[in-house]
Amino acid sequence: MIDLVLFAGRILLVIMLYLFLLATMKTGIGLVRGQRRDTAIWSVDVEKGARSLRGLHVDILGPVVVGRSPSSDIVIDEPYVSATHARFTLQGPAIVLEDLKSTNGTLVNGHPIGQPVTLRDGDDVQVGDTVLRVSRR
Repeated sequence: MIDLVLFAGRILLVIMLYLFLLATMKTGIGLVRGQRRDTAIWSVDVEKGARSLRGLHVDILGPVVVGRSPSSDIVIDEPYVSATHARFTLQGPAIVLEDLKSTNGTLVNGHPIGQPVTLRDGDDVQVGDTVLRVSRR
């Protein structure tokens, strides 16, 4: 009799373990699918600037630094651009532009920025004589 009770307990434990694993997998897959739907892909396109930069397209997947330094992610070799001029960062579903204390400043839609700015689809960012357009897909 005790053997039968222990066997039934083991079977019940295995069934509960499988149900727990199934529920965990469903939750994990749901979270991953939700992240894919909610996450927008932001990109930056060079609209105006040096001939070598025109048409450049960069998807923003993490912090992107714009500047004259060769270590920058987007290198703009112009005299009015600081070594590390500005930085694009993702904050949740939004993209934020921050001026990195550049000498000549950064413009968003023709207006200078003094603190980090949340950008919208279609905003123009001017660094030196180069104009970058921000877009969301």
